[in-house]
Parts: sequence; structure tokens; C-alpha cells
Amino acid sequence: MRKLYTTLVIAAALLMTLPSQAQVKFGLRGGANIVNMKLSGNVVNNLAKDNRSGFYIGPTVKFNVPIVGLAVDASALYDQRSTKVTGEDASGQETTESMITRQLAIPVNVRYGWGLGSVADIFLFAGPQIAFNFAKDTKFAGIADWNWKTSNFSINVGLGCTILSHVELKANYNIACGSTGEATWTKALTTAATGTVKSKYNSWQLGLAYYF
Repeated sequence: MRKLYTTLVIAAALLMTLPSQAQVKFGLRGGANIVNMKLSGNVVNNLAKDNRSGFYIGPTVKFNVPIVGLAVDASALYDQRSTKVTGEDASGQETTESMITRQLAIPVNVRYGWGLGSVADIFLFAGPQIAFNFAKDTKFAGIADWNWKTSNFSINVGLGCTILSHVELKANYNIACGSTGEATWTKALTTAATGTVKSKYNSWQLGLAYYF
């Protein structure tokens, strides 16, 4: 909850600093996730994972501040990410499970851009993101309970391009600031030990937005 409060305070402070003359645009944003899942813990040494994909979509709003190049955008996105994890089950057989998160992600980005005439402009952006997970917990190979955290905090850093004031292309890296879930093993692959492996979802994101 502390992360949620921090994010809301940051977002509110940014919005309150916007002058009344700020130009507001509403739109729709969507794109692809290229997931990089990281695992921690030494209980399961031969657990392997493959980078996978996902997607996000939802409404967005942009505030163009009357300070040259400065703007703020915020979105409410349905965000889905998946990774395939491979390991041995209790009988020593190799097995693969798909780990999928489904969440409501709320990114707030501060951006600074440079105009390329009346046709387009490019911009850099960065900002915090809070996400609320509603994916179901997963049973891995019958020997582990994979539990997702109800919320997580991350940071976005990227660049983009706006074309004809309506179409926007973005590319960014979403950096998780903590674990997004953990697996509690009742039998670590080939041993009778127990333990916990934490997971962290980082993601490259490629997106397209249209502002009305």
C-alpha cells in the first residue's frame, strides 16, 4: 500500500503543477510486451525460463504544458505478460508451465520533446508505474505454488515520436522495482528440500497511441 500511496502522491503533485492553460488530449493506447523474467533463490538451480510476449491496451490522457517541450501523460492499461518456465517434476520428468500475469497498470510519465517542424516531434520520457495484479496463482508441476503479488511498482524509461499531433509511437523499458511473485517449493527438483524462488518481470514495450 505504501507504494500505491507514493505513486498517487507523485501523480497528484505532477497534475497540480500543470497550469490552467495546459492543453489536454484524450486517446487510446496499445502495444506489445517483450518479457524478461528474472528468478532469484538457490533452491532450484536448474529451473529455466524463456522470454515471452504479451500486450497492453487502454485509455490515455496527455497534458501539453505551455513550457516548450514539456508534457505529462497517464494511462490505465490492461497489461498481460507471460513466460514459459521449465523444470523437473517430483518424478524427475521435465515439465513446462506458462506463467501469466494479468494486471491493471497505471503509468505516469514526464516527457520532454523537440519539434521537427509541423509534421512530427520526438521526445524522451520517464516515470513511475503502479500495477494491480488479478491473475490466478499457478501450480507448477505439482511441486510448487506460484503466487503473484497483488500489486507491484516499476519505472518506465523510453523515447517516442508524435506524428501530425495525433499518432504517437513509443518504445520503453519497464523496470520492476521488486518481485512480482514467488514460488514456494514443497520438493525442490531432485531433492526433498523446501524453499522459495522469487520472480521479477521486466519488459520491453512497443506501443502506438491515437489522440483525438
